[in-house]
Amino acid sequence: MDTIVEIHVPLREAPGTPEGSDPFPWIDLVEDFLVEQEDAEVHDDGEEYGESYVFFVAGAAEEDLLAVASRVAGLRGIPGGTFAVITNNEAEEIGLGRRVQLPLG
Repeated sequence: MDTIVEIHVPLREAPGTPEGSDPFPWIDLVEDFLVEQEDAEVHDDGEEYGESYVFFVAGAAEEDLLAVASRVAGLRGIPGGTFAVITNNEAEEIGLGRRVQLPLG
């Protein structure tokens, strides 16, 4: 069973977004950031879930995955209230697992 960390970012528009442009430019920022991480791998494509956009990372120890998630929460432009859910590849739904507030202290 592989550990997966879901990174839940509140689906809020970036402040000062000009009308007609992408209201969530931070999605591409996070996707690019995650691809560059050597501590973890992108497990699946991100997706909208409820009032959040969820990114999935795996391929490392739980502590390393949470460290990556914490760095995501600290990126410039990421909405506050970001949290992680620690789950595994057998989970039947998003959001089932232990919740961890980000960024880590």
